[in-house]
Amino acid sequence: MKKVTKIEQLIIASILIITIFVSCKTNDKSEDKSIAKSEINEPKPEKKELSSEFKEYWYSGNAEITSYNLKQARYGQFRPGSTVLIYVTEPFLAGKQVKADGVNPDNIPVLKLNSVKNYITGIYPYSLMTSSFYPVHDDTHSVKLSFSAQEWCGHIFAQLNNREKFEIQSNSYFESEADQKFSLEKTHLENELWNKIRIDPSNLPTGDVSIIPSLEFLRQTHKELKAYKATIKIENKNKTIQTYTLEYPELERTLAIDFTTAFPHTIEGWRETYPSGHHGSKAELMTTTAEKNKSIKTPYWKQNTNSDLFLRDSLGL
Repeated sequence: MKKVTKIEQLIIASILIITIFVSCKTNDKSEDKSIAKSEINEPKPEKKELSSEFKEYWYSGNAEITSYNLKQARYGQFRPGSTVLIYVTEPFLAGKQVKADGVNPDNIPVLKLNSVKNYITGIYPYSLMTSSFYPVHDDTHSVKLSFSAQEWCGHIFAQLNNREKFEIQSNSYFESEADQKFSLEKTHLENELWNKIRIDPSNLPTGDVSIIPSLEFLRQTHKELKAYKATIKIENKNKTIQTYTLEYPELERTLAIDFTTAFPHTIEGWRETYPSGHHGSKAELMTTTAEKNKSIKTPYWKQNTNSDLFLRDSLGL
C-alpha cells in the first residue's frame, strides 16, 4: 500500500473542511428560506366565493367613480369643496405590496379605493388622497393603506403595510411628528370599512371594538396613530338606505356612512363630527358632510386626452 505523504494528507483534510462548510451553509440557507416562507404564509381563513353579481359588476373592465359635494370643517369654519371616490378591482402583489404588472401566483385580487378630497382654506388649497387595498374575498385586513396631504405649508405622508404586524411609516413637515417608523398589532382599520361596505355589509364589525381611525383624520388633527376604542352600529335610515356609525369617545368623533342596502351598496354620503378650531381658539364640535353628486363607470386610465375632458362634466367636476 502506498504511504500517504504529508502534502496529500493536507489536501484531503482541506477538501473535508470545505465540504463540511459548504454543507452547513447550504442547510442554513434552506432553513432561512423555510422560516421566511412560514412567516409570510400565515394561516388564512377560507376564501369566500364571489357571487356572479359581484363579478359582473366589479370585473367589467371599468372603475366606479362618484363625486360628492363637500362641506369640510377646518380651523373652526366650513369650507366648500369636492370629494371623489374611485373604486376599481386590480391584482395586487403580496410580497412587494404594489399593483401587479402581470399574472403571478402570489397576486391578491383587491378592491381598491382611492379617495380624493379638495378644498380651500382662505388663500391656500388642500389636496388629500387616501388609498385602501382590500382583498375581494373579505378574508383579512387591508393589505396596504396610504395617505398624503399637500397644502402651502408643506406635505404629509403616511403608509401602513400589512405584514406580520401593521408596519407604519409616517412623514410630516411638523417637528413634533417628523419622520417615524413603527409597528402596531393588527386590528380593525377604519379605512378598510369603506371597501367592506361595497363587498359585504353583513360582514362589517359592530359593537365595542378596537380600531385604527382613518389616516386622514389622525394626520390632519395630529392625533397619535394607534388603535382607539369605538362603538359601531348599523341602522336602517329608510327602506333603501342603511347608516353605518362609528363613535370614538376619546376622540369626541363620530362618523356616519350612508349606503344602499341593495347591491352594489353604493356610498350615498357621510357625516363626520369632531372638534375643530382655529389656531389659538377653542375647538368646537363641527360636522363635515359629503352628499352624492354624480357617478359613472368608465376605464378612466385610458381616458387621458384632451378629448376626454368632457367626462369631468359627467361627474360635475
